[in-house]
Amino acid sequence: MNKILQLFDQEYVADLFNEKVLPLYPDFKEIKSIKITPIKKNVWTTTYHVVIEFLTTFSSPDGSQLELPIYGSAHSDEPRKNSFEALSFLWRRGFGQGNLTVPRPLFFSEYFNGYFYRGVQGNNLYHYIRQQNTQETENIIPKAAAWFAKLHGLPANRAKNFNKLNSRVETVIPGYDLIFTKLQKYYPDHCQAYRQTFEHIRRQEKEFLKATKKRWLIHGDAHPENVIKMSAQTIAVIDFTDICLADFARDLGAFLQQFEFMSTIKIPDENYLAKIKNLFLDNYFKLAGVKLDDSLRQRINYYYSWTALRTATLFLLKESPEPERAHALLNKARQDLKLD
Repeated sequence: MNKILQLFDQEYVADLFNEKVLPLYPDFKEIKSIKITPIKKNVWTTTYHVVIEFLTTFSSPDGSQLELPIYGSAHSDEPRKNSFEALSFLWRRGFGQGNLTVPRPLFFSEYFNGYFYRGVQGNNLYHYIRQQNTQETENIIPKAAAWFAKLHGLPANRAKNFNKLNSRVETVIPGYDLIFTKLQKYYPDHCQAYRQTFEHIRRQEKEFLKATKKRWLIHGDAHPENVIKMSAQTIAVIDFTDICLADFARDLGAFLQQFEFMSTIKIPDENYLAKIKNLFLDNYFKLAGVKLDDSLRQRINYYYSWTALRTATLFLLKESPEPERAHALLNKARQDLKLD
């Protein structure tokens, strides 16, 4: 039996949480119940990739109860300890309190190669985009900008590079060689345009990082689905698989591209999208104390295009390809970079 299936067994999980989680909540005397819900359940003979919600009810000595969503993320082959360490690092450095927060890290399991954390409750930004709720979107955007400004403002010399492969666009998983080998095989007529666009972005990044020793701690996967509204004043950002030391402009370009990409169908208003993008950047620069000069504008632009290119390759290489959507993203990236 695949060992990961133990995390779907009520008795096993209860014993595990009594040992690892209950001591972290000293105001409670016992765990009354755990409801197990798979979010992602890819289980093969010996390998696995799972994300599981454990809706856990705690009981205090006076009889009161508290229900907390606890999550486990485990992968048989890919690193997960870096995500737990990154979350722990942020929690200790001010993201465990205040209105700009992250999930609470609980424990890491070497046995499962997985980590467990207390989830955050609320709707993500994409939820409000789908609803065409422009007012709520405009309320969240400045807070998202503040969250990224807070992250990028952390002293990088005190931070571990939690995901070194993610620090450069040329080494981001699954890797340059693998992507273009597949593109050459399945899309030979378009492969050269994709390769030329990527090479242009790669050179731009390499020149900037060579010219400065400065690095920033970045999220690495900045997009609306990872921004959670917890209350009127509080937001959290989730998913720290890609956190690394790199150029902070990458988070900005990625967030702007993904916001526009996710919003275009639901809110096809170019003026509105431009307004939101400016709202995000204006708040970010104000709080980060950063000036938008030509160099930074260029870096944001090529990371914006790089994110579009990544989305395009996903459309091409997924199980049910969507080449028309992919090529539209490629064409826009090339226009933005003035390659056509």
